Amino acid sequence: MKVVSSELNEMATKTSPKGKISYEEFLNWCDEDTRAEWVDGEVSMVSPASKRHQNVSLFLSYLLHSYVVSKNLGEILQSPFQMKLGLSGREPDILFVASAHLDRLKDTYLDGPADTVIEIISRESRNRDWEDKFIEYESAEIPEYWIIDPVTEQAEFFRLGADNHYYSVAPDVEGCYYSEAIPDFWVKISWLWEDPLPSVLLILREMDII
Repeated sequence: MKVVSSELNEMATKTSPKGKISYEEFLNWCDEDTRAEWVDGEVSMVSPASKRHQNVSLFLSYLLHSYVVSKNLGEILQSPFQMKLGLSGREPDILFVASAHLDRLKDTYLDGPADTVIEIISRESRNRDWEDKFIEYESAEIPEYWIIDPVTEQAEFFRLGADNHYYSVAPDVEGCYYSEAIPDFWVKISWLWEDPLPSVLLILREMDII
């Protein structure tokens, strides 16, 4: 019991390193129970996600994972999993890595850009997702960036243009967004705001996946 108590105390009092550290040092320090990102050589702590945030993340992850695996398109990864981009190591909510780029996947991080990044906004992450990460993901030439806001019930989808800038892509008249990076995958925006969230199995049947 003393050992368990000691471990719990260590986790509760864990503090981030001061000053600049290398990405390797960051990975050695950051364990699976620590939500943090590496930005310009410094540790940036991330607040815990809300229940609604987690539910939407799990719903999309399960749906995307089932679709991508069935089509043998690559891999879906979810937080906590690092994506290293130049001087930052971010922890997106959901990542899609196409089969052609699976060589970028390391044991604990993605070494380079994903093909699609999905961020689900929380109150404390709004500026980070819309400003800092938007600029970083665009600069890293990530083909698609989705920003999902369960609080305001808004979803924005960005694709990289020929000039390497993001452009917003609107859903169709039925409220569905069709991904370009994930071939033939589509999502009905209204699903994300339902409470409870819809059955992934029923959606997969509608997509003729099962």
